[in-house]
Amino acid sequence: MKFNLSEVTDLIRSRRTVYPENYSERQIQRDQLEQILNNALWAPTHGNTQPWRFVVFQGDSREELADFLAKTYLKITPKEQQKDSKLAKMLNRPKQAPVVVAVCMKRDPNRKIREIEEIEAVACAIHNMHLTCTAYGIGGFWSTPGPIYSEDVLPFLGLEEEDRCLGLFYMGYPKSEWPDGQRKPLEYLTEWKN
Repeated sequence: MKFNLSEVTDLIRSRRTVYPENYSERQIQRDQLEQILNNALWAPTHGNTQPWRFVVFQGDSREELADFLAKTYLKITPKEQQKDSKLAKMLNRPKQAPVVVAVCMKRDPNRKIREIEEIEAVACAIHNMHLTCTAYGIGGFWSTPGPIYSEDVLPFLGLEEEDRCLGLFYMGYPKSEWPDGQRKPLEYLTEWKN
């Protein structure tokens, strides 16, 4: 066997969502961040279009991201549907994470691949990021707040009209122990055909 399957299985089954509220002050090193993003590049991509693009927010730029999220939330959400708790998350989460990566899809100009397949490729890239974070003991959280789907996100992230932001990936070392998790057994989720 080329790889230790039990270690690969343990890595996959150890992956957890760790929210920014639960991150410590410990910083993520530049070489770790580059490894996380480099592993994202090796996700499956139909037609080898490699549609993923990353905008990395660290330091003071996290404040800029928080301001964008909050202002856009207030702009796109009808007044009667606005919630103080959601607004607080938009304002606070980027500042609670040492690193936030806007993960985007750059649309293939030739349109040889369907948009859904480009989106799926970027989702796989995010999963590679999450697994690499897990290997480092870094918590990750893939967030998809409403503002990332607004038209305002395009100029904010330097995207073109048919490009998409598919989420914000928050990263930070957990303050406490790694969380446990569970899944439904395979027999409840699978139908075998012969």
